[in-house]
Amino acid sequence: MATTAELFEEPFVADEYIERLVWRTPGGGSRGGPEAFDPKRLLEEFVNHIQELQIMDERIQRKVEKLEQQCQKEAKEFAKKVQELQKSNQVAFQHFQELDEHISYVATKVCHLGDQLEGVNTPRQRAVEAQKLMKYFNEFLDGELKSDVFTNSEKIKEAADIIQKLHLIAQELPFDRFSEVKSKIASKYHDLECQLIQEFTSAQRRGEISRMREVAAVLLHFKGYSHCVDVYIKQCQEGAYLRNDIFEDAAILCQRVNKQVGDIFSNPETVLAKLIQNVFEIKLQSFVKDQLEECRKSDAEQYLKSLYDLYTRTTNLSSKLMEFNLGTDKQTFLSKLIKSIFISYLENYIEVETGYLKSRSAMILQRYYDSKNHQKRSIGTGGIQDLKERIRQRTNLPLGPSIDTHGETFLSQEVVVNLLQETKQAFERCHRLSDPSDLPRNAFRIFTILVEFLCIEHIDYALETGLAGIPSSDSRNANLYFLDVVQQANTIFHLFDKQFNDHLMPLISSSPKLSECLQKKKEIIEQMEMKLDTGIDRTLNCMIGQMKHILAAEQKKTDFKPEDENNVLIQYTNACVKVCTYVRKQVEKIKNSMDGKNVDTVLMELGVRFHRLIYEHLQQYSYSCMGGMLAICDVAEYRKCAKDFKIPMVLHLFDTLHALCNLLVVAPDNLKQVCSGEQLANLDKNILHSFVQLRADYRSARLARHFS
Repeated sequence: MATTAELFEEPFVADEYIERLVWRTPGGGSRGGPEAFDPKRLLEEFVNHIQELQIMDERIQRKVEKLEQQCQKEAKEFAKKVQELQKSNQVAFQHFQELDEHISYVATKVCHLGDQLEGVNTPRQRAVEAQKLMKYFNEFLDGELKSDVFTNSEKIKEAADIIQKLHLIAQELPFDRFSEVKSKIASKYHDLECQLIQEFTSAQRRGEISRMREVAAVLLHFKGYSHCVDVYIKQCQEGAYLRNDIFEDAAILCQRVNKQVGDIFSNPETVLAKLIQNVFEIKLQSFVKDQLEECRKSDAEQYLKSLYDLYTRTTNLSSKLMEFNLGTDKQTFLSKLIKSIFISYLENYIEVETGYLKSRSAMILQRYYDSKNHQKRSIGTGGIQDLKERIRQRTNLPLGPSIDTHGETFLSQEVVVNLLQETKQAFERCHRLSDPSDLPRNAFRIFTILVEFLCIEHIDYALETGLAGIPSSDSRNANLYFLDVVQQANTIFHLFDKQFNDHLMPLISSSPKLSECLQKKKEIIEQMEMKLDTGIDRTLNCMIGQMKHILAAEQKKTDFKPEDENNVLIQYTNACVKVCTYVRKQVEKIKNSMDGKNVDTVLMELGVRFHRLIYEHLQQYSYSCMGGMLAICDVAEYRKCAKDFKIPMVLHLFDTLHALCNLLVVAPDNLKQVCSGEQLANLDKNILHSFVQLRADYRSARLARHFS
């Protein structure tokens, strides 16, 4: 049975149970096991096991029946107890209802009796109080105060209550009959008021909050209550400004008073607001005036920095004070306090700002030009100058003396950073110090100054000077530095554009000034792009001119028509080498000077002009067979140089030119076949003919017959 019990494991599965039983039985394994399979023995084990299970089932069944009987017995006993408890509960609930009715009856009687007593006691108390007031009034009539309440200093609270009531009564009495007693009551009223204020002052110095609260509650009904608040505010500030930072001191003072004022006064928000008003109108206003007045006329830079700093710190202090309860509209209250301090300085702020920015920007530029020992030329304007500019753009003529700038671009990133930094600070001050309604207009004024000094006086002047410094296209060994001007101008304008987006846009984004600023920026960009395009175009002409000089100086007629056809060793001519070297330098310079699509645009234009130059150059010579081979080698080198452009159109032009040069060396019988090839089939026949005419053997009847 023990073995059988072990076989019952959770979770119980019948198949697994049989398997475990089989494996535990000797001879119950497979034929390949350690013991041979014995079916009879296994059957016997199954029969015995079934009998054991039947015995176990009977025993368990008897145990279950016994437990069921016990459970039924306990259930009956529990139900009986519950019924008894329910009966007891009903009796208790009935007693509770009776008690509740009795209590309600007694309470009704007590309330009725209380109302009757109050109806009798209230007139009696009023009569007693009136009798006491009449008694005290008689003492003032007699001119001698005998009551203990007036002579005992410890009963000042009771005396204050009495004199305050007598003072109100005295106001109703006719002056002609009671002038003397009214005067005495008023005098006593004033004396007690002074004593209470003095007591409050002493308690504040001793730090006795409870006594201060008690005296303040008494003074609340006196006319001198406001004086009590003034005394409290004055004493709170004694020793409060010991640091160098008056704003931090003020914040700490207000935080300390905010924690204390609710324990003393019944209207803490009014007292705290009065303290803040006192701090702003006396301490801060005096401090701001001392800081600004001394530099207002003498040092505009320091004045603006101090004004911005002081205004910022004041508004930050105001933000901290917004956490306190100051009444219903604390935002308006604090804004008025700030305005009262700075109104005289903010009225003409933008005039000071723009005046300083102009003088500072002019000084930065002048310092730079002085460091270069350069006297700025006046850039002419008006009808004649505009006419010259239009003619120069259309004809590419210099129209004026070319100046030598010795490679100086007259553009300085340091100058630009200084101008942008000054303008950035001006925008920040403008944002902080301008009235919201004036902010877009003030920001626009600052922007126009930036445009004037950065874009016109510096960038535009450098472009004009750079244009004037571009040599004519027939100059030799010219310094083509205008690309340096392009590179620096591009970098500078990116910085200008970044400041426009980061610092100006947030100030004008929701105002009509936005469109005006965008339009002005667009005009500046178009004006600069026009001058950059003109300068780049003239620079490219100069590059082509330089190549022409190299070809004219280095290319010999004998290069393509050598005297000894069988003794030519060079692979390409010296002129080709020098031109390719020059072109590669210019391509690298263009790539370093520009960015984006501008690089491809300029390189394509240079490549087209470069191709035209080589094409026209090759048309000037007559070619022998070996000379034609040299021409092909030269064009192959030019084509290799054109690959550096990385412009498909330029490479295609040189591929075509290379194919044309094959006409210089191909056998006469193959001319027609070459001309109908893939690269030359779409060309004009006159172009093909012009190249065939360059052959030294063109006059032969055989060649003319094959090409016709």
